[in-house]
Amino acid sequence: MATIGFVAHSQREGAVTLAEETARWLSAQGHVAEFLDAASSGGGARNGGRPGALDLAVSLGGDGTMLRTVDMVSPEGVPVLGVNLGHLGYLTAVEPEGLRDALRRFLVGDYQVESRMTLDVSVTDDGGDGVHAVLHRSALNDLVLQRVAGGHTVRTEVAVNGVPFLTFAADSLIVATPTGSTAYNLSARGPIVSPRARVQILTPVAPHMLFDRSLVLDAEDVIAISPIAGQAADLVVDGWLAATLRPGQTLHCRKGDSDALLVTFGERDFHAILKRKFNLADR
Repeated sequence: MATIGFVAHSQREGAVTLAEETARWLSAQGHVAEFLDAASSGGGARNGGRPGALDLAVSLGGDGTMLRTVDMVSPEGVPVLGVNLGHLGYLTAVEPEGLRDALRRFLVGDYQVESRMTLDVSVTDDGGDGVHAVLHRSALNDLVLQRVAGGHTVRTEVAVNGVPFLTFAADSLIVATPTGSTAYNLSARGPIVSPRARVQILTPVAPHMLFDRSLVLDAEDVIAISPIAGQAADLVVDGWLAATLRPGQTLHCRKGDSDALLVTFGERDFHAILKRKFNLADR
C-alpha cells in the first residue's frame, strides 16, 4: 500500500477534478490518497496530509504549483511527480491523460528520481540586541531581491564567503539554481545551466552600473546580501513574496541541505526539452 499526496492548483481548470478522480481510483486499489492543500476530496481521500508520511507527492498545475509542492515535501525526502496543467510545464513530467499510467509505473518501481539542487534562504537582523533569525525558506528556482512598490533602484552590498565583493545597483538581484536558470534568470539574459550542475547564479536585472554580467558561484559558497542604508527591498522566493528586507538585515544564501527529488520515466534530455519548450529550431 502506498500513500500519495496531491497538490492541485485551485484556479487551474480541471486540476482539482483530476486529483479527486485519481484519488478515488487509488483508494479503490487499496492505496491512501491525501490532499495537502486542496479544498475538497472524495472517494476515500483524506485532507491534511503529512508530507513525511508520503511515498509520493503529485503536483497538478504548472511550474508554480510544482515549486510549491517541492517546498512542502522536499525537506522530508518525498519525491514529486509533476502533471502539466499549465502553459510551459518545464518542471513537470507527464500530461493529465498520462497520470494514471505514470502512477501505475511508480507503484511497481518503474521510474527514476532526478535530484535537483535547492537553495537555503535565511534572513538575519543585525540590530543592537544581537543577531537573530527573521526568516528561513528553501527555493528550487530562485530568490529575487526587487524594489518595493513605488521604490527606487535596489542598492545592495554583496559578500561571498564573508569577503565583500561588490555593491550592486539594479532593478532586481537574482540568485538562481541551475533549475531556475531557465526562469527569471533567463529573462534577465543570465546563462542557461544544466540542471545536473551544482552552482549558484547571481544575476543583476537592469543594472545601473558598468558591471552587468551574471556571476556563477560554487554551490558551497555562502552569499550575503544587505540593503544599503535608507534602502529596502522585497524578497521573493520561488515567485512568492517572503519578506521585505530592510537596512540592518542580511540575506544569506547557500546550497540547500535537501535536494528536490523529481520523478521521471526515462532519462530527461535537457537539451531536447530546452529546444521543445522554447521552440528552438535548427537552421
